[in-house]
Amino acid sequence: MIHITPFAFSPFQINTYVLHDDTKECIIVDPGCLEVREEQRLEAFITQNGLKPVKIVNTHLHLDHVFGSAWVADRWNLEIWAHEGDEFMLPHTVDHALSYGIRMNSNPPAVNHRLNEGDEVTFGNSHLKVLHVPGHSPGSVVLYDPEGQRLLAGDVLFRDSIGRTDLPGGSFDLLKQGITGKLFTLPDEAIVYPGHGPETTIGWEKKHNPYL
Repeated sequence: MIHITPFAFSPFQINTYVLHDDTKECIIVDPGCLEVREEQRLEAFITQNGLKPVKIVNTHLHLDHVFGSAWVADRWNLEIWAHEGDEFMLPHTVDHALSYGIRMNSNPPAVNHRLNEGDEVTFGNSHLKVLHVPGHSPGSVVLYDPEGQRLLAGDVLFRDSIGRTDLPGGSFDLLKQGITGKLFTLPDEAIVYPGHGPETTIGWEKKHNPYL
């Protein structure tokens, strides 16, 4: 069984997730820790639970989802998995952060492994299915746990909302098509863990999401 623990980091309140199973191996999804105290919270959880980080996985590469990538990669000697469609953003992260009044020491590390539709992210005895759902960004992916019927949706789908589509590479039509064509084929009971805000379910969003 996969255990999912969220942390809300940075002024953007990005949901960083630590996923682990009974082997104690874990992955860190969308490391958004920006301040030392946030790094300490993440490290304390991993240490206190005896976890062994093995991968960084990004649902996409917008700045708030990569604030902590360099620190996490260095702290646990990890490589990064993400979709190549968003790699163009990485060299501009420091400048983009400055436009929000946020100072970063350097741009995030390069992607080491590229995720594509149908791939699996593995750790311990667990696996997550990768679905490519562009529209919020060209390289947005979601991670689905078929056994537990749980979905890490990044900024693709929120409770009663969807990801913004007015940033470079965004497309409302592509995003809506991906959500209805891929995510809405999942069980209604599937729990959605979004990149920001509270959890929801596929069934709730089918009935109540005003954008869909």
